[in-house]
Amino acid sequence: MEHIAIDLGGRESQICIRSADGQVVEERRYATGSLGRFLAKRPMSRVVLETCAESFAIADEALTLGHEVRIVPATLVRSLGVGSRQTKTDRRDAQILSEVSCRIDLPTVHVPSSIARQRKTLIGMREGLGAARTKLINSVRGYLRTIAKRLGTRGAATFPQRVRALFELNGGQLPACVDRQLIAIDALTEQIRAADKEISKAAREDPICWRLMTAPGVGPMTAVNYVATLDSIERFAGAHQVESYLGLVPGENSSSDRQSRTGLTKAGSPRMRWLMIQAAWACLRSRQQGPLQQWALEVKKRRGLKVAIAALARKLTGILYALWRDGTAFEPSRGAQEIVGQ
Repeated sequence: MEHIAIDLGGRESQICIRSADGQVVEERRYATGSLGRFLAKRPMSRVVLETCAESFAIADEALTLGHEVRIVPATLVRSLGVGSRQTKTDRRDAQILSEVSCRIDLPTVHVPSSIARQRKTLIGMREGLGAARTKLINSVRGYLRTIAKRLGTRGAATFPQRVRALFELNGGQLPACVDRQLIAIDALTEQIRAADKEISKAAREDPICWRLMTAPGVGPMTAVNYVATLDSIERFAGAHQVESYLGLVPGENSSSDRQSRTGLTKAGSPRMRWLMIQAAWACLRSRQQGPLQQWALEVKKRRGLKVAIAALARKLTGILYALWRDGTAFEPSRGAQEIVGQ
């Protein structure tokens, strides 16, 4: 079996092909957009890629053509020799990856399904709209401070109306440059609402997401992103693995007789971890104070609010895993109990 290492680039990619005994068969540059046609001409081989923006699309094409695919984590490639001795070129990187592939069975990251990638894109674009609106709002707030005026935080959607009402109340003229910002904020708010509807629709139509949303504090955004991030429940042996995968477990810095726990490892998806923390806040502030919330309040008494929120986020992560695995809905009476599989 040949080993085809591809150092991907936006326009062109460097290819190094080795035979099973490690001899270089071919080296060349090839247009990234045409790699599917190139791979279609090769016999069944192991295709080695480094994680990057284009890697999953190329991996899909390679898998469809019957190739074996390895997507090497970017955090691992330096230990394999990529970029060693302060020398890094596309050709050298491809040579190193193909050479290592001949010697060992390289570890690979999970190749997410197409629907998982679509949902991540949907949520990522929604976050982009929200970030753009927040930046515009902050710019207007900055202007208001220069004229010694302030607005409360009663929601981003009503911010333009409140700014206009403030100027009308004081009989002032709203500058055209500020009005343009407010018009853009209104337009972004409309698009954000459309994106939220699309996410809610995706959550309602997915039976897994629907079950996850029966847990307190978990809404469409969290449910859809949770399913997209994990992609396949069979990848994980238990709830602890999922909690670790999302970086919601404490780290450790121990040596010899010294034992020391650190803060959260913060591994995995920052977006998913942030959503679980927000879900924990929503759960704790819920009007229905069930056993799960009482458990978190007891942790708060002993360790403080921040630790309690992190612990509740970790607990919710395990609960969502169990709901998905068992095909059940959330039961408040079991919310504070030990999750089966932890």
